[in-house]
Amino acid sequence: MKIHLLVLFFFVCAGMAESQNADINLLRKINVHRNTKLDGTMKAITWTVPVLCPVVPLTNIGMGFYNNDKMLTRQGVIAGSSVLLALGISTGFKFAVKRKRPFVTYDDIQKETKAGPFSFPSGHTTSAFALATAYSLAYPKWYVIAPAYLYAGAVAWSRMHLGVHYPTDVLAGILIGAGSSLLCYQVQKSIK
Repeated sequence: MKIHLLVLFFFVCAGMAESQNADINLLRKINVHRNTKLDGTMKAITWTVPVLCPVVPLTNIGMGFYNNDKMLTRQGVIAGSSVLLALGISTGFKFAVKRKRPFVTYDDIQKETKAGPFSFPSGHTTSAFALATAYSLAYPKWYVIAPAYLYAGAVAWSRMHLGVHYPTDVLAGILIGAGSSLLCYQVQKSIK
């Protein structure tokens, strides 16, 4: 059953990578016609990901050890594991699919931040949604869930606003990030 879901997920992601016309048209609406006054804010949001995704779980783990709180430590380990798993899957897809960045393929897409060679899926979005989902599962309260997903959604939007990802890259990142966290959460529950 699990292998069937994995195969289905692969084909859905591959299909998303090929639905180019709708993808580029939506990206043009987001990037080419963007409010350029928001470029600085979007860059700031994008650059929080490589800082927050390791620091938040490590802080959780450190506080758990300091306070001798096994639950707090476990939640940090699950969040960190979720982000690492999501990044591993995302990186694997990037090198398997090798989709060129939109600004490479289309001259009118304006690149406003640094980006590696491959586009699919969005690693920043993957990480942000892995973190948001991990903490939403650990602390299922609206005041955790709403800001966590608002932040992750802002990261996803920033990647398109800045011209480095197609909408389907972001969608795949959401699925991989949330799915990785759900998997880590389920594995942790079965071990407990």
